[in-house]
Amino acid sequence: MSAPTRDTAQSSAAREHRRVPRLSSVTAKFVMAATGTVFALFVVAHLLGNLKVYLGAEHYDDYGHWLRTLGEPLLPYSGVLWILRVILALCVLGHIGCGTMLWLRARKARGPFKRRNLGWGIRTFSARTMPVTGIVLGLFIVIHILDLTTGTTPVASSGFDPGTTSTSAAYENLVASLDRPVVASIYLVAMTVLGLHLLHGLWSVVNDFGVTGQRGRRAATIVGGTLAALIFVGNASIPVAVLTGVVS
Repeated sequence: MSAPTRDTAQSSAAREHRRVPRLSSVTAKFVMAATGTVFALFVVAHLLGNLKVYLGAEHYDDYGHWLRTLGEPLLPYSGVLWILRVILALCVLGHIGCGTMLWLRARKARGPFKRRNLGWGIRTFSARTMPVTGIVLGLFIVIHILDLTTGTTPVASSGFDPGTTSTSAAYENLVASLDRPVVASIYLVAMTVLGLHLLHGLWSVVNDFGVTGQRGRRAATIVGGTLAALIFVGNASIPVAVLTGVVS
């Protein structure tokens, strides 16, 4: 029996390669849009909750306690929070995985030559820096969790209080953390990066969901830009308020 030729072996390898499921770019973009929508909704809800800090310690701590007791007695203490954390973690993995895949494919399709004369502007800049801002936000999420969720030193303040099932020390922990100028500066930089990421991300969500008309794009630009600006101002105001003593 004769040995298989080189062409036969290559054809067999090609058939095997075709059998391997491959996520299409359209599907990857849809996953990016869906997970991006989840993140945007979470950021808005998170901001609305954080703004309660201006109402004082009692209101803010009550909000923190409510989050942990939500769903009781059907769910255990912090049950809803853990469900949300798992959903967000899965969205992060999907967002990063599909984003990396699309970036690599775009880089391969572009070849060795960079596109030039793409124009300048805040939205163009935010589009070009999406991979960078995404990495920065990923690092910030880790810092944020270590700071105000797990209370891990040296990221968290030395006086971090994990609270109990009957009380919440969310307000005290927030103020103690942001009262450190270095930490407050990190949060301000992160909120600037978040605003840039949302500026292009929200526009991309509308585009990836099939709204490609000129009016739709213009509306997406206005709505996305306005929402990104409001989120930036709202979140950035908190470390500034703590540093200036407005919140203490």
